[in-house]
Amino acid sequence: MHSKTITELSMALGRGEFSSEELTRYYLDRISRFNAALNTFITVTPDIALGAARKADERIRLGKAGPLTGIPIAQKDIFCSNGVKTTCGSKMLDNFVSPYDASVIERFSQAGAVMVGKTNMDEFAMGSSNETSYYGPVRNPWDSDRVPGGSSGGSAAAVAGRLVPGATGTDTGGSIRQPASFCGVTGLKPTYGLVSRYGMIAFASSLDQAGPFARTAEDCALLLSTMAGFDARDSTSIDLQIPDYRAGLGKPLAGLRIGLPTEYFGEGFDPGVIEAIEQALTVYEALGCELKEIHLPNLPLSVPVYYVVAPAECSSNLARYDGVRFGHRCEDPCDLEDMYKRSRGEGFGAEVKRRVMIGTYTLSAGYYDAYYLKAQKIRRLISDDFRRAFQDVDVIMGPTSPTTAFRLGDKMDDPITMYLSDINTIAVNLAGLPGLSIPAGLVQGLPVGLQIIGNYFTEQSLLNLADHFQRETDWHARVPQGFE
Repeated sequence: MHSKTITELSMALGRGEFSSEELTRYYLDRISRFNAALNTFITVTPDIALGAARKADERIRLGKAGPLTGIPIAQKDIFCSNGVKTTCGSKMLDNFVSPYDASVIERFSQAGAVMVGKTNMDEFAMGSSNETSYYGPVRNPWDSDRVPGGSSGGSAAAVAGRLVPGATGTDTGGSIRQPASFCGVTGLKPTYGLVSRYGMIAFASSLDQAGPFARTAEDCALLLSTMAGFDARDSTSIDLQIPDYRAGLGKPLAGLRIGLPTEYFGEGFDPGVIEAIEQALTVYEALGCELKEIHLPNLPLSVPVYYVVAPAECSSNLARYDGVRFGHRCEDPCDLEDMYKRSRGEGFGAEVKRRVMIGTYTLSAGYYDAYYLKAQKIRRLISDDFRRAFQDVDVIMGPTSPTTAFRLGDKMDDPITMYLSDINTIAVNLAGLPGLSIPAGLVQGLPVGLQIIGNYFTEQSLLNLADHFQRETDWHARVPQGFE
């Protein structure tokens, strides 16, 4: 059953080939078999999953099922789940059991999907390799000595290893697209505001956005149709009509203009990755698309801008973890200041501390104008670059990441090199645009991701482009050895 896509599983459930309970038990068994080797899950919820599966079977029997009814889904452990431990990959929240559901969890539950557990992640979504988690690193199914990407590496690895047919993630600077690239799956970062952030533990509020992982663009379309929509509880949620994303698949591509930024094909990129992307682009040419070289002159500034803006926002958001109301509290504090210092010192890992300190510094009275304000001005210039580009092209394409998955430990002692691994993804978050990564080849047995970037709220077009590519190629169907 794990060889089937979400779409195929949904059809099989409708035909009565198996029940949701049988399907859920099957995937729970795969999680039990493979999770120790990959460390993809922080929490597995078999009782909740089987209860939801039985309810789904009843909905199917009564003819009230939707396309996701009865489908096992993994949720990134950044989404609050009522009655379930929600840790955000941190010791700070190791004892936190949420009293409510995030909007994303709520919507999947209403659709009849079955939550099988909460996936591992970089601590508070801060990381590009899934090595900063309090619960240990996630391993890439394609090579267990390599990282799956971060921060949503647990979700990407779970889908790649066929432990689940679909999963959720969040993307602040590439944390859906980069793991999708490293793990050889499809991952979509929607337009900022399309998916509610209510109940999603905040890292950088002007950048964070939830999105889906699956094997195919068609499956991502199903997941996004469930996740997206206005939510009055989120002040950044966009009130607009949500289309049926799957209904938009199959539209012809003839005449579509694809922009290729010179900045996405420059120095520092693995030649094998560039070659794989160039081969992928020939598929689009054969489908009638026009390739056009473009420039995004301020794109090289996106990494330094991001690492001013994101830490500043994380410094503010993480101030709530003080040992007073919830989360980790040190033992036997001698006074309030001691409780603050030791609770945070014990609860946060090194990367979180680094970013909180940077953010606090850039927001301080003497440095706000020099760093934070200047970064926000350059952020606007980056957005303007994309705006001008979309006057000449319909979409933008390039490598999702400059390299394939690197080895565990390779970059942990060099934060700057780690940060640069997101150079092709960060600008999309700074501008609030949608971005999609799809499998587009293998280099020395490791997946390569093609990134497709669109203008605001063009997710349907991006998914259509990805779907066409996946009808012409089989990269998305490749399975890591040992997980067939």
